[in-house]
Amino acid sequence: MPKPASTARLRAARLAAHGLRDGLPSITDAVRRLGAVQAQDFVAAKWVLGARVPGSVAADVDAALESRDVVRSWPMRGTLHILPTEQLRPILWITGPRELRRAALTHRTLELDDETYLRARAVAERVLADGAMSREQLTAAWEDAGISTAGQRGYHLIWWLALEAVICCGPVDGRTQRFVLLDDWAPQQGALPERDEILAGLFTSYVAGHGPVTVQDFAWWAGLTLGDARTALAAAGDAVVAFDAERVVVADAGWAADPDAAAPRAAGRHALAAFDEYFLGYRDRAPVCEPLHAGRVVPGGNGVFQPILVAGGAVEGLWKVARARGGASVALHGFDGDLEPARYRSALARWARFTGERLDAVTTA
Repeated sequence: MPKPASTARLRAARLAAHGLRDGLPSITDAVRRLGAVQAQDFVAAKWVLGARVPGSVAADVDAALESRDVVRSWPMRGTLHILPTEQLRPILWITGPRELRRAALTHRTLELDDETYLRARAVAERVLADGAMSREQLTAAWEDAGISTAGQRGYHLIWWLALEAVICCGPVDGRTQRFVLLDDWAPQQGALPERDEILAGLFTSYVAGHGPVTVQDFAWWAGLTLGDARTALAAAGDAVVAFDAERVVVADAGWAADPDAAAPRAAGRHALAAFDEYFLGYRDRAPVCEPLHAGRVVPGGNGVFQPILVAGGAVEGLWKVARARGGASVALHGFDGDLEPARYRSALARWARFTGERLDAVTTA
């Protein structure tokens, strides 16, 4: 077994896996490379993908979703993700029951039982058969049918239906999407694979877009037990290989299992989105961000990730946008002192082109 790799080598490998070193051809390619992209913040998720596709614009993400090659739903960890459409049902078959068991107490507190769910499902299937609906329209249909959506009941009914592969997010509507029946939006093609095959495919796709990774990283990212994660590693077989004593990469990644082998330098500067997989997608984030500073990316541990600045594969600060008079100004917040604005202007210009905004001042906070 090879010894642990240097931090520099690991960061170089991750930049390459994420598509941040050389770029990826399209938004769909970026989704497939990463396996899934956390996307409860729809605008941020678009830049997660756009940052990996040179020359792309936000409308390209909308087009990928409208093409139905990728889809946005709740496949893992109880939160929204964008993922390849054909992977949604297989993943939900594994993760859905586990997520619903975890939500049992919340559902009892909200007085959401199986009978209520089945009534809500029948209403949703009836009204969505006529076409896509906004969240407000769907919850109004439930209210009209005598099903209360007060508090978090409406959200949890939508989430429950998504976990059961009944609905998903469909047509893009400005900064959000309308809901559709999954069977109408993306009809199932053939029978689901065997469980171990699904786990192997999910693991391999995660490693391809995030590697080098540990089994523990994968278990956290997919919201699976460590036992399932180990099964996934075993089922992946020779599709993955050792990167060092703790981590694996995909077999065709081009990284020899030799930490002393020559490797490209971890280079370049990136202004990455809130919730970007480069930081978020791991249980152990220490290789790319000093633990002393990691709390600033997720202030108060509240699950709300901030946009990050990455230099040479290391997270070295945050960035914040202020909009006025039709333009966007950006303040850089360095973890270890001020950052030179000129060094990030090119990266921020790519973001501004993607969003269609005019980049004004770039300053240190």
